[in-house]
Formats: sequence, C-alpha cells, structure tokens
Amino acid sequence: MQDTTMGIALLILAGVMNASFTLPMKFTKKWSWENTWLAWTIFALLILPPLVTYFTVPDLGGVYSQAGGGIVATVAAFGAGWGVAQVFFGLAVDAIGIALSFSIILGMSAAVGSLIPLIQLHPDKVFAPAGLGIIAGVVLVLAGVTFCAIAGRRREKVLGAQPASGKKSFGRGLTFAVLSGLGAALVNFGVAFGGPLIKAARFAGADSMWTINAVWLPLMVAGAIPNLAYCIYLLRKNRTGGNFAAGGTASYWSLAAVMAVFWFASTLMYGVASGKLGELGPVLGWPFFMSLIVITASVLGVITGEWKNTGKGPLRVQMVGVALLVLAVIVLSRASQLV
Repeated sequence: MQDTTMGIALLILAGVMNASFTLPMKFTKKWSWENTWLAWTIFALLILPPLVTYFTVPDLGGVYSQAGGGIVATVAAFGAGWGVAQVFFGLAVDAIGIALSFSIILGMSAAVGSLIPLIQLHPDKVFAPAGLGIIAGVVLVLAGVTFCAIAGRRREKVLGAQPASGKKSFGRGLTFAVLSGLGAALVNFGVAFGGPLIKAARFAGADSMWTINAVWLPLMVAGAIPNLAYCIYLLRKNRTGGNFAAGGTASYWSLAAVMAVFWFASTLMYGVASGKLGELGPVLGWPFFMSLIVITASVLGVITGEWKNTGKGPLRVQMVGVALLVLAVIVLSRASQLV
C-alpha cells in the first residue's frame, strides 16, 4: 500500500541512522578496524537478520519453498556480491583515501542501484514523468557526491592525510572504488528483484510492513561470508587478534552491538520505506537513501570537528555538494508524487 509521506519520513530516519552507525568506532581505540568490523558483522549480519525474520515472518521454510530455490539463491548471490564490495571498499580506502572512496562508491551505488531496476523492471516508466524525475534526481546525486569527493580530497591535502601506502596505484584504487560502488548497489537489487520472496511472505501471513525481511535474511547472511573472511585475513596479517583480549575492551562488544542495531534498523526502515513508495519504491528510494546518508555524514563531520583547521575552501566545496544533494532529495520527493 502506497504511503509516500510515511515512506519519505522513514527514509530520512534511515539515512540519519545509517550515517551515524560508525560513531561508536571512535570509542574502540584499543581495537583495530578489523576487530570492530568482525564484531559488527557477527551482530549485524549473522544475529539480527535471522532473529528479526524469525519473529516477523511465519513459516520461513514454507516461504522459501514457495518462492523457489532459484530466487533465494539469486538474493543470496546479491548479498555475497555486496559483501565482496565491502572488501573492495577497504582496498580503495587504502589506495586513494576515505573521502574520495566514499563519494565514488555512494555515487555509483545510487546510480546503478536505481537505474538498472528502473530499466529492467519498469521500462515503460523510464520516459514517464516519474522516471524522468528519478533520472534527474540521480544526476543531481552524482553531481553532489562529485563535489563532496573534491572537497574531501582537498581536506585530506590540507591536513596532510595520505593513503596508507604511497606505493599504492591511484588507478588501481579507483578501480577498487568503482567495483565497490557496483557491488554496493547489489543490496538494492536484492530488494528490487526479491519480489517473489515478499509475495510468499505475505501469503504466509506476515504483516505487509515486514515481508521484506524474507529478503534481508538470505541477503545479509550471504553478505557476512566475505566480510568475515576479510576480517580474519586482516587479523592474521596484522596480528591483531590479541586485541580482543586487551584490558578494558569488554565494553567494545556492546559498542559493536549498538553499531549493528543502528545499521540494521536503518536497513529495515529502508525496506519498509521502499514498500510505502509504490511500485517504483526501490528505484526511487535508493538514491534518496544514499543522498541522506551523505548529507547526514557531512553534518556530523562538521559537528565532530573533521573540517577543523582545513580553511574555508574545502568546506565551501563540501557545502555545494550537500546543497546539490538536498536538491536531489527535493526532486526525488517530487518524483515520488508522480508514481
């Protein structure tokens, strides 16, 4: 059932929560990235999805049997691809820095995650008012994240921040970022192409708000596998496994759990919101969601002092990017009224 106002409200909340979920990492200073990410993966991808799905979707075995093994395998494959994209994200950051990697990945994810389902599932809508509005919104998202990437690059230069190794190839880093952006869009492919699972869950008696959970379960569990493998590889390579036993780190598991709750709750809200936006929900909601993540992350960056001592130039460019993303949100909101 379409409810555009509720859908947009949920997208805003989801974007804020998703952009905020890594904040607890600022307090896990005795752990390396791979320690925190491994704990997050366990909670966010292996514990919460099965738990939530079990309590919201009745007769899970029957749901997956009715939908068919093929669609379950397809959704799981999308999840595994997304998990691999997380590995490429880490490699991209190592080669070209956080700001440029983040902007390229979110921009590509917004474009690919929206336009492919639009063209594949709704070809008749491409040149309709709603379709044209979505395309215009995606173009604005790409422009906005481009400005944010430029601002981030300038900020890193002013602060003297460099990628982890000067020997890394910039071209290879860009390739990793592009691959990560393409893979990040696979989450939305799972939602857009997972219709048979949603229908089967509805037939089994699940509340319409939670039928999307039948998609999240195979997608997230499959996505955990590459994440776990990469974290274990880093733990061995960097010899950081002992960090788990370091004094004063017991509370870090709670912080990782908080991260997982924020992230998975934002994912759940995105799924519910896409259902509220009508038949073009995943097409429309994904770039909207990506824009709100970047906008919120930018605001949080200013509040937490990430732009301190960088001068006015980089921040001004960043604000231009944020303004374009706000405009994208307005355009996409208007497009949602045309569906």
